[in-house]
Amino acid sequence: MSLRLKIHRQTPRVFQPLLEPSRYKGAWGGRGSGKSHHFGEGVVERCLMERGHLAVCIREIQKTLAESSKRLIEQKIHEMGLRERDGFRIYSDRIATPGDGIISFMGMQDSTAESIKSLEGYKTAWTEEAQTMSARSLQLLRPTIRAPGSELWFSWNARRKSDPVDALLRGEHLPTGAVVVMANWRDNPFFNSVLEQERLDCLRIEPDQYPHIWEGEYARVLVGAYYALSLVEARANHRIGRVAPDPLLPILLFVDIGGTGANSDAFTIWAGQVVGREIRVLNYYEVQGQPLAAHLIWLRENKYLPNNSRIYLPHDGKQQDMVYDVSYESAFRGAGYTVEVIPNQGRGAALLRVASGRRLFAQCWFNEATTAPGIDALGWYHEKRDDKRLIGLGPEHDWASHGADAFGLMCIVVEELFKRSQYGGGEIDYSRMGG
Repeated sequence: MSLRLKIHRQTPRVFQPLLEPSRYKGAWGGRGSGKSHHFGEGVVERCLMERGHLAVCIREIQKTLAESSKRLIEQKIHEMGLRERDGFRIYSDRIATPGDGIISFMGMQDSTAESIKSLEGYKTAWTEEAQTMSARSLQLLRPTIRAPGSELWFSWNARRKSDPVDALLRGEHLPTGAVVVMANWRDNPFFNSVLEQERLDCLRIEPDQYPHIWEGEYARVLVGAYYALSLVEARANHRIGRVAPDPLLPILLFVDIGGTGANSDAFTIWAGQVVGREIRVLNYYEVQGQPLAAHLIWLRENKYLPNNSRIYLPHDGKQQDMVYDVSYESAFRGAGYTVEVIPNQGRGAALLRVASGRRLFAQCWFNEATTAPGIDALGWYHEKRDDKRLIGLGPEHDWASHGADAFGLMCIVVEELFKRSQYGGGEIDYSRMGG
């Protein structure tokens, strides 16, 4: 009897499309789906079916073998009833397979263009936790695994749409020969009671993280993000969906200023209206390194014109742009807009914007189709931590901070407008706030 006939592999239905030969195979989804187990079994099976097969199990960061998939592969070899007599020998840093084959384990972050050449001739490369894989690592790996019949496998819990593996295997144009499946806990026939309790506990204790961890959704909120719970409540209360503008009310445009250089910060705008005690968040705009003309084009395309819109700028709106030697305040005024510059709130201004945002979030309704990138920024905006001293250092300045700052400016302004209406249902007073 051949070794192949000894294997009785039960493949869940969700993974069956991955059984046929394909250059690229991907499985993404939440925890408990069995993605790693499927690919771990697949590595062992390929080494069993083809003597001398070379396979590598990859992670972006792998400082030690304890961080690799080696233990899982060893478990699968044992579960399949394979021993040394069958050609499988387990060493400290690798696993030998029938016919002088090998299963290696590698961290891509520490690899170079030279060291990656050691994978030439390998026919299976499985990348686990592929959401952490960098574009550089993909660029090194893909042309290196090029033996006839070679396959590239990826398993991951999707994190952000812009992650390289998502751009490769979930983008608009898939590479030739790609087969990609989504797998979640409900697709796993071996899902046990222990995992079920973990899932229910996550749903109860970390509802903001549950969709990402267990349902495979993109990470909408970062653990500890300032607006994490506010976003969960907004979705639960259906305040993120379809929101239409009121044609009789002005459009309020709240800006966070970026520069015009290639390495400048992002320039962001939130567009909204105040309707009674509600803030209807209608649109979001974000670009990097673009001139004022680009911002004006976006405003005109969306019909945010001088006769129906007001622009609110942070205190640096009075400063001149280093490239064009003109302030944003004067430039927008020159285009015909009514502009207000909000005075500098001094030390702690960023946290004051966060506090205002949290107070008003329950009154915000978001048009999801046009504000999704801004909502992502709010879900990521978080505190910078000193983990050694266990203290917070204020908001982290990263890709999310610009959209979050403009949102905070909106809330600061609207709170002041509410105060001016004296909380009695009176008309909002849009007169100048100074600056």
